[in-house]
Amino acid sequence: MSVTGKKLAAWFALSRPPFHSVGVLPFVLGNVLAWRMAGLFRWAVGGWGTLGVVLVMLATYYAGEYWDYAEDALSGQFGRSRFAGGSGVLQGELLPRRAALWGSLVSMAFALGVALVLWLGYGTGPWTVPFAVLGLLGGFFYSTRPVRWVSTGVGELWIAFCYGWLPVAVGYYLQVGEIAPLVHWVSIPIGLTIFNVILLNEFPDYRADSATGKTNLAVRLGRERAAWLYGAVSGASWAGVGYSVSRGVPLRAMWFYLPILLLSLVLVVLMIGGRWRERQVLERLCATNLVVNLGTTAVYILAFVS
Repeated sequence: MSVTGKKLAAWFALSRPPFHSVGVLPFVLGNVLAWRMAGLFRWAVGGWGTLGVVLVMLATYYAGEYWDYAEDALSGQFGRSRFAGGSGVLQGELLPRRAALWGSLVSMAFALGVALVLWLGYGTGPWTVPFAVLGLLGGFFYSTRPVRWVSTGVGELWIAFCYGWLPVAVGYYLQVGEIAPLVHWVSIPIGLTIFNVILLNEFPDYRADSATGKTNLAVRLGRERAAWLYGAVSGASWAGVGYSVSRGVPLRAMWFYLPILLLSLVLVVLMIGGRWRERQVLERLCATNLVVNLGTTAVYILAFVS
């Protein structure tokens, strides 16, 4: 492979495209809700909005790669995970560390540019730019010092908000110019499941995070208590789906949700049973946990388009 090809491959890995789905899919849901509930949908707005969501996530992921360099390097020594410990691109010296910081800043600038295009060019409403700023505030500063939400005890809540309510609400708002009450109810289970994604992804990094003073929830609580928190949040997400149906989501959503519910139940049993102590099992738990989050969002999409 040529030098240019290697650099492009490194940037691709640093960008972690598989994890963009957790932000893009809720945004798509917001657009679907706008189409089905308000009869409004503009492809250009949806396209620009999707680009903006991706740019916010790139700003977040690149900043995390830069500021979490030490703990990611240590985590790699303890054992690599597909769901934690960063991409390994900077530690492998495939790109200079500063490239991640500059990539984050450039992505942030472009995200704000997209927000301005939507607001001024497509008349998407006065909250367009503030919503973009809010997403960047939660994402960029998740790992960035001196704010570093991840070490304050509220980082996981920021992620639940930024990957739960925010993309669904923004997807709807950009198309309609307001936010329907049902948006709030469908976003709650999505936010709770992404909270659990972040919480469980902290388990493989526990030793490295503890050693470097990265005081996320798993470190603060210890993995045994964090596993019980995982179970409680899962239970709240199940209740949230049921309540959203009572608030106006089509009843057929419950049939689509059944396999996701069963997966989630299995995860809770395994987590509380302590199977996270087994490295290979933990890797599969993280993968299945991501399916639960994406599946919860997909359930709502299917319920409204079928």
